[in-house]
Amino acid sequence: MNIIQKLRLKIPHFSLALLPFVVLFLITGCASLQNAGTSNSESERYRQHISPFVVYAEDGTAIDHPFIGGFNAPRPQFADIDGDGDPDFFVQEQTDELMFFEHLGNNTKSPLKWRSNKFQNLDIGEWFRFVDMDQDGDFDLLAEQPYSYIRYYRNEGDAENPNFVLAADSLKDVNGEPIFSDRQNIPNVTDIDCDGRLDLFIGSLDGTLARYESVGRDENQIPRFKLVTKRFEDIEIVKQFGTMHGANTMAFMDIDSDGDQDLFWGDFFEPSILLIENTGTCENPDFRGEPKPFPPSNPVQTSGYNAPTLADWEGDGDVDLFLGVLGGAYNANLTLSDNLYFFEQEEGDFSLQTTQFIDMIDVGDESIPATGDLDGDGDLDLLLANKIDPSNQNTSVIYRFENRGTTSAPEFHLTGTLDLPTAYHYAPVLTDLNGDGLDDLLLGNWKGNIALFTNTGTGFKLETQTIAELERGSNAVPTLADIDADGDLDLIVGESGGGLQLFRNIGSEGSPEFSLEKEAFPNVEVQHRSAPAFYDIDGDGDLDLFSGSKIEGIVFFENTGTPELPQFTKKPMPFEVATAQLTAPHFTDLDGDGIAEFIVGTRGGGLLFYKK
Repeated sequence: MNIIQKLRLKIPHFSLALLPFVVLFLITGCASLQNAGTSNSESERYRQHISPFVVYAEDGTAIDHPFIGGFNAPRPQFADIDGDGDPDFFVQEQTDELMFFEHLGNNTKSPLKWRSNKFQNLDIGEWFRFVDMDQDGDFDLLAEQPYSYIRYYRNEGDAENPNFVLAADSLKDVNGEPIFSDRQNIPNVTDIDCDGRLDLFIGSLDGTLARYESVGRDENQIPRFKLVTKRFEDIEIVKQFGTMHGANTMAFMDIDSDGDQDLFWGDFFEPSILLIENTGTCENPDFRGEPKPFPPSNPVQTSGYNAPTLADWEGDGDVDLFLGVLGGAYNANLTLSDNLYFFEQEEGDFSLQTTQFIDMIDVGDESIPATGDLDGDGDLDLLLANKIDPSNQNTSVIYRFENRGTTSAPEFHLTGTLDLPTAYHYAPVLTDLNGDGLDDLLLGNWKGNIALFTNTGTGFKLETQTIAELERGSNAVPTLADIDADGDLDLIVGESGGGLQLFRNIGSEGSPEFSLEKEAFPNVEVQHRSAPAFYDIDGDGDLDLFSGSKIEGIVFFENTGTPELPQFTKKPMPFEVATAQLTAPHFTDLDGDGIAEFIVGTRGGGLLFYKK
């Protein structure tokens, strides 16, 4: 968002007709806005907030954790990490990032409180498991050591105050060889035969299960394991997709209260979760029965590869079942938002309570935000687009959140979706282009063209199918900024290759016309899928550039030129941002204090929120 847009946010009916006067005002001095950028002081940096204001779902219920960022493939586990007797919640969505929610007790309205996106700053690769590896009464941590080995963090604290320290980058067998565990699979640990020694189970892509048994510790107190069998109990989970086999994950729990561990199995080619009952004893397990879809009364059906974890969530003395849907062979697009299942156990039966255990804004996949005054009531509303809608596989959808609060205290209500033509990868930007006091919609898409929809007050009407079109590439992600300080808004567009394309505004007041200017940003490129946003972050009077990307997260380019002749130089991000891939940054002043908040669309389909 540029300086002109910042003024518009404080005066939402600001028109393009006033732009020359605004530019003169900015040149002669607007200290409060010119100094709105971040200083180097830590206290002045942008910080993440999960629930800065109330956001309501379409059914009128308040969303507990609106700005978590969305989930596509959550890998969950419960662990009482602080020793207070209730299950805390951990979930992994991104590589190397372990999100932590503290359980505050069942007497609170919302028992879970978000604490961190990266618990104790631990690197966990593609998976994690909390296990008491040294059997000293507190949780240690296993995680993936890239690529496809097992990292061991020892808890050097205690059950109430854990402190995880890397003890070994790879667990080893009795011959001193690192134990291989394919990173597509998630192993687990339990004492399967009640002999006091832990057993390590590692699934294979052929649907079999290897068992290792602990044989003690080495001189550094690192557990060592002996391979017992590569085909534990002759388990072989195979689906009839030719000769294909799938990634897998598992959980152990005495689900029938007969004193031994039963096995839950999730597989890439299995739409349900499979229960393999232990029909033996604790000392002599027997898992040779037929795997059965679970729950037995109404087996779950998802897109496949369901990661199970079990815990007594309700505190009623029995265990409940949770599934993270990682997305398997049955169209993962269907579970881009409904992917964290909670089944409550009551008298031995499991009933589905929710498919979104963590309540958040989540529109599916690769969300892109835009803000503007859609209804002319003087405050900012929110649009959020996705790549492809989970409920309609034929198109991208833009969700509308109406602000029913005030300019200083927003309150967003999901009120449905925009009525738009079918297309993929919608990328919206809002501004009043015709000077009627209502924000119009510029809309990029996968094909690379940008359409103009005028705001009629009750909806959007297609005005121009192609107001601008990418010279090359696809995935047009537009933004508006007065890039040359001439008093009108120019169009800058991100694209699949990672560069930016400039369409300079050569039109007139109330009738913009955008003309391609080639090679306008020679020093700006990210690793694919650029998504630009402009803001004077350092308060020096010119516009700096933030760009989303496919791989690098958000990339910062400082304007080392002038407002009229910008020159962008890649620099470190001036503040920390949680998400890593397919980001879409946006600056907007939602609370009317003259300082823009920073919101980010994510690969997970949600939003992140940062405030100075």
